Amino acid sequence: MTRRTVAPAEPGDPTVVSVVRDAAGRHVARELRPGAFLGPRPLLPSPDRVRIALVGTRAGLLAGDDLLLHIAVGPGARLELVEPSGLVAYDHRGGTSRWRARVDIAEGGELCWDARPFVIATGARVERSMDVALASGARMLWRDTLVLGRSGERGGSLRATTRATYDGRELLVEDLDLTDPELRELPGILGPNRVIGSVTSLGAKPGGAPHRYRMELAGPGTQVRLLDTVAPTVEAELSAVWADWLSA
Repeated sequence: MTRRTVAPAEPGDPTVVSVVRDAAGRHVARELRPGAFLGPRPLLPSPDRVRIALVGTRAGLLAGDDLLLHIAVGPGARLELVEPSGLVAYDHRGGTSRWRARVDIAEGGELCWDARPFVIATGARVERSMDVALASGARMLWRDTLVLGRSGERGGSLRATTRATYDGRELLVEDLDLTDPELRELPGILGPNRVIGSVTSLGAKPGGAPHRYRMELAGPGTQVRLLDTVAPTVEAELSAVWADWLSA
């Protein structure tokens, strides 16, 4: 008998999660491929979705790291992504790291992604991009928290871009340039705040309770974004919005 060995992921290898719905109507994981930084782990099965945990396989992002994530949801399939812990970008000592995700959701597909906080420590320089393509009838619910610095830190440099399309048309396009601490701390930008948290619905406008910071997108989508000086306040309010929109 020949034993098959799997080569360890190399730097730059993407983490791949692909979910489909088979002929019997079951939601199944077609591909779960570990990357250089994250390993997809199946959770307890659910009759109406596939539940996958994105488990970190390295301590965090260092200079030169390039975290790649490819997510695909097939027609009518449903995927829930869970992150057991957050991610920290440490002092890069003059270097740069990247975090890049590409999400493709087919007709009638649905993705719920409950992301944990992403911390950019002082000295880190991070480029982060999220690229989402939704077909007609597809939906995505995404929770996201960015934290500039660990406790007592001012925080590093971050450039975060998001581009989401629905049925081929732009739904959300954002370039969040937080690379210069002097500029981002000006009144009208972040001021003293160093925590940016969001819950975003793409492909659907959820019902639920009204929220003072709710923003309707130019198409089927809605976002609530919060700023604060500490993470627990933001996380508590985002949890309430997430639960409300998830049930709605």
